[in-house]
Amino acid sequence: MLSILITQFVVLWAVIDPIGTVPVYLSQTTHLTTKQRRLVALKAVGIATGVLLFFLIAGQLLLEAMQIPLPAFQAAGGLVLLLFALTMIFGEGKPQSETRLSTEVHHKELANLAVYPLAIPSIASPGAMMAIVMLTDNHRYALTDQALTAGVMVFVLLITLVLLMGANKIHQWIGDVGAEIISRVMGLILAAVAVNNLLLGIKNFYL
Repeated sequence: MLSILITQFVVLWAVIDPIGTVPVYLSQTTHLTTKQRRLVALKAVGIATGVLLFFLIAGQLLLEAMQIPLPAFQAAGGLVLLLFALTMIFGEGKPQSETRLSTEVHHKELANLAVYPLAIPSIASPGAMMAIVMLTDNHRYALTDQALTAGVMVFVLLITLVLLMGANKIHQWIGDVGAEIISRVMGLILAAVAVNNLLLGIKNFYL
């Protein structure tokens, strides 16, 4: 049982990627105050938790009802993730985005920023949604096993929240330029992960 929980923790850590969420969070919240950043972090993790719990409980039933195989969902998720990664790589530079966002922050609710791109697709990524559905397959796992998986998922999300809360200090160390560099590098890594999910989905679909 312990080995299974460790395996699930590793899988969920990889797909949720708490460390990889930090540069995304920094790149999207540099124009906010410290209080606003913390509020965005809380809302983002809360929304992501709700989304993943929904997929844990009803994801498989929903996909089966719509006759959507898991490989198709994986391929679609990889494509969405790839599009987001490309915006991280080729998006406008930090000075331009800060100038624009500073005028928009009063017209855009912080909740919207928490939803996209932080909660979805950074924390509750398509890969995380697919993984939680597969780890709680109703045909293979009992309700007690699924409850333990839910506990592991919540634990990983709590670690994500702790890292985001401490991201302000990280930002002080690396500065705006460092945050932009990390964001673009992580975008490249995210693109590789997205392409891998897309290709695996296509491969599994035809097997």
